[in-house]
Amino acid sequence: MKPEGNSKQKNQGELFRNRLDQILDHRHPLYQIAKKIDWEKFEEEFGKYYTEKTGRPGLRIRLLVGLHYLKHAYNVSDEKVI
Repeated sequence: MKPEGNSKQKNQGELFRNRLDQILDHRHPLYQIAKKIDWEKFEEEFGKYYTEKTGRPGLRIRLLVGLHYLKHAYNVSDEKVI
């Protein structure tokens, strides 16, 4: 099943978003990369492989792509990246 829409689309979680932005180090390389990635493109491309009607909602595509990037960048296993 398709993942639920992201919080930007639903405007949920905005209460905590500003606080999180204040906590994160904007100079960190992963923060910089995350700002440059076109996450909507990934959702568009991978979203077509999800079904609308069966199963529980999938994990957010941004999370899955981000974890896969970390696995590749740091050469770690699934277990270590989570």
